[in-house]
Amino acid sequence: MANHSATKKSVRKSAKRNERNRYQGKTTRNAIRDFKTIDSKAAALESLPVLASKIDKLAKRGIIHKNKAANLKSKLAKNAQALTK
Repeated sequence: MANHSATKKSVRKSAKRNERNRYQGKTTRNAIRDFKTIDSKAAALESLPVLASKIDKLAKRGIIHKNKAANLKSKLAKNAQALTK
């Protein structure tokens, strides 16, 4: 364990940030899972911008890489367009 007060604070901050990042990543993964179960093209296209925004926020905060975010959004958009009515 850290001995200096500043190091103790950085450990606390790091634990708090780690928990927040894990929560945001998990909720976005759950949203992606729910998106993949949508059968209607209209519903998928309606919910796609909200999901893309969540993915962009993860990339902006450094939780996932920007290229991973781009790949995820591309695959989700492709799946949404492939759906039939």
